[in-house]
Amino acid sequence: MPKATWNGAVIAEADAAKVQIVEGNVYFPPEAVNMALLRDSQTHTVCGWKGTASYYDAVVDGKINKDAAWYYADTKDAAKHVKGYIAFWKGVSVEP
Repeated sequence: MPKATWNGAVIAEADAAKVQIVEGNVYFPPEAVNMALLRDSQTHTVCGWKGTASYYDAVVDGKINKDAAWYYADTKDAAKHVKGYIAFWKGVSVEP
């Protein structure tokens, strides 16, 4: 079962059949993510084939991991399967 953890907390966990793997990153469906541990970031980046990514900071026990998660609120056609899904990096441990 894929799981994302940071600073001792499980941020996301889902059945393998419900996640999407894209470019080596595990994208979790929104309902599998503990949104109480994430807060909106002002960071945005652009991927040529997926679209514009927005970011979340992870906040666990008062510690902040800036831009530790990203998602595509809207996607280009080729990436519709990850629309709204959330992926992690920057020290967040993701077990596929």
